[in-house]
Amino acid sequence: MVKGLVFDTSVWIEYFKATPIYFTSCQEHLDRSSVYSMEIIFAELLQGARSGREVAIINGYYENIPELDHRGQIFEAGLFAQKEGLIGEGIGLIDSIIIYTTINHGCQLWTLDKRIINYLDKDYLYQE
Repeated sequence: MVKGLVFDTSVWIEYFKATPIYFTSCQEHLDRSSVYSMEIIFAELLQGARSGREVAIINGYYENIPELDHRGQIFEAGLFAQKEGLIGEGIGLIDSIIIYTTINHGCQLWTLDKRIINYLDKDYLYQE
């Protein structure tokens, strides 16, 4: 069922900080080319970048990791979020887009966000 793995913004941050419990596993998945991403995730990473060097690093990954984005994705995610009542679960639009896209593509999401973990079916959650 699983076509690939999506690192949520929280996991990318730990990877870029070289946090040992995340870095090695992330790197193994990246080396196997099993990681997919979304433009919205990299936009969040860029929003928090503190230097031109960080922007360049983020951009390098963005350019080399296949994306799951498609036309209409944000609109579809909004419909999904409304139908599922995600705002009532404390899950905003950006996380709704990430959840929707992960499910839509049959991927697993590696996230540290407890609201997403509590909402998302375990088949769509990556756990080491």
